[in-house]
Amino acid sequence: MVFASGMAHTATQDRARGSNLTGVRAYNERLILSLVRRHENLSKADITRATGLSAQTVSVIVRALEADGLLLRMSPQRGRVGQPSVPLQIDPTGAYSIGLKIGRRSANLVFMDFAGTVCREIHWAYPYPTPEGLLTKLGSGLAEITKGLSDAELQRIAGIGVATPYELWNWTEALGAPQEVLDAWRNFDMQAEISALSPFPVIVSNDATAACGAELTFGIGREHPDFVYFFVGSFIGGGIVLGRSLYPGRFGNAGAVGSMPIPCYKGAGVGSAGGSQQLIALASLVRLEERLASKGHDPLSIFQSPSKWQPIGPLLDEWIDEAAYGLAHAIVASVSVIDFGAAIIDGAFPPDVCRQLVARTRERIAEIDLQGLSPFQILEGSIGANARAIGGASLPLFAKYLLDRDVLFKEEV
Repeated sequence: MVFASGMAHTATQDRARGSNLTGVRAYNERLILSLVRRHENLSKADITRATGLSAQTVSVIVRALEADGLLLRMSPQRGRVGQPSVPLQIDPTGAYSIGLKIGRRSANLVFMDFAGTVCREIHWAYPYPTPEGLLTKLGSGLAEITKGLSDAELQRIAGIGVATPYELWNWTEALGAPQEVLDAWRNFDMQAEISALSPFPVIVSNDATAACGAELTFGIGREHPDFVYFFVGSFIGGGIVLGRSLYPGRFGNAGAVGSMPIPCYKGAGVGSAGGSQQLIALASLVRLEERLASKGHDPLSIFQSPSKWQPIGPLLDEWIDEAAYGLAHAIVASVSVIDFGAAIIDGAFPPDVCRQLVARTRERIAEIDLQGLSPFQILEGSIGANARAIGGASLPLFAKYLLDRDVLFKEEV
């Protein structure tokens, strides 16, 4: 597949400042774009107060960003004293990005606009991923997801963000994949191989971290300065947000919630059985797979359509109770170390399953001694099964147009 023939670079197609924001002026442009994105719409007066820049400087930068097609003027807000306020918002067509989620049971490819709306999506499931299979599907998927775009629209694609579990070659027994297939991932240069398929820059991130970033950037995470995040996929992962920024940790492994030790689960409605086990052994979809397979159901059906499952009945109830038990203990342990104001739970399942899991987790937490802990909320994630792909797609947008999440201006307007 070839994109290059239709993507000759011209000055009119390239939004000069918008596609190459560097230097002090560019920092302020990124700052303003990031603030408008976070608050959805702001007036120039709001921006002046939040940034400390002069009104003249803000006006000049805003005009430039409007000319670049990155900001849109909304209808004036009248009824106040003085001149009517003119809110600004992100122009959805100002830039685009592609997100790829590589999971242990399925993959998602999304085409996302600058406002964070998924415009196109492709999903495919598999028993286990292989490098060759991924590249084949991705090649055809990129052609399909960009089909019909004009040259100008192709020029506005910031890049491809890949969200994938680290060490895909691990968990051999749970995946049921041949060892030689998993070994192939050890020597697979994902960034280089995907870059060879298209002219777009490629950024690779941990899948759970990307999902947490999506919640922080586009979801209810914007309302909470600090939270611990859990994403339930084939295996559970997570992230940590402190001061409205993703916290990576010393080695980029902060939020590795799957490794948290949990008192062993004995059964529905019953407390600890003694000893401990990792959260990943309780609150992961592979556990639901096992239950489905044991009763003669197709265990991969839950990955073929993550947003809508066929009725599962008591098997789902059993899994929810087990997962909620593990999540409750993990959340309490997390809050006891850092007094998070919220714990957000999301996953590769339908919204109604998320609601049930969160409700049961709240019930399980009520069974735990919380003496000495500050109050905290248990919340449903607002992004859903696409969180990892959306988080991946956001990475090129931050790299090219916005301030990195770790340095994003944090003051309230």
